[in-house]
Amino acid sequence: MATAAGRAWALPAAPSSLRLPGIVLGVGLGGFFDGILLHQLLQWHHMLSSTNHDRIGVKYYNPHTVSGLEMNTVWDGIFHAVCWIAVLLGMAILYGRVTHNRRAVWASRVLWGWMLVGWGLFNLVEGILDHQILGIHHVHGGSYQAWWDAGFLVLGGLFLIGGYLLQRSGRPFDPETGPGAAAHQGRA
Repeated sequence: MATAAGRAWALPAAPSSLRLPGIVLGVGLGGFFDGILLHQLLQWHHMLSSTNHDRIGVKYYNPHTVSGLEMNTVWDGIFHAVCWIAVLLGMAILYGRVTHNRRAVWASRVLWGWMLVGWGLFNLVEGILDHQILGIHHVHGGSYQAWWDAGFLVLGGLFLIGGYLLQRSGRPFDPETGPGAAAHQGRA
């Protein structure tokens, strides 16, 4: 006979229990996408690539010189380390909250929706703080940089709204009846 404590331990993960880990994972993964695509592959900017026009007085590290690129690479690395910590933290929170049928939670619209919300929050906070307030870098410098920065913010808003709508359309994750539950029950 199951005890009350045993039943509480086996309760499914409610949608609200996926909110925090989903958002934290989305922030980290959104940061990784930004860093890998815009900093490394396209090389449109680095963390300190616009400090010659910043609003806080950071020394300019010209990314077109070896020493300037070295300093920008260090700050890009710090940025990636923060993203990595966010992903690890999001995974730890997720796996602390989902104790059964963990594989099936990855098919949950609720989790993916909250992750998209997190990515949108990353874009909005990073875009407002680094591009607008501090001015330490822009999405893509040049004559159209204001449009690139605005597009980054609009994309963040669309991710936030789309993620919110996606998570609302999902069913609460239930390890007994959720996606993949039949396969899980067959192995039990």
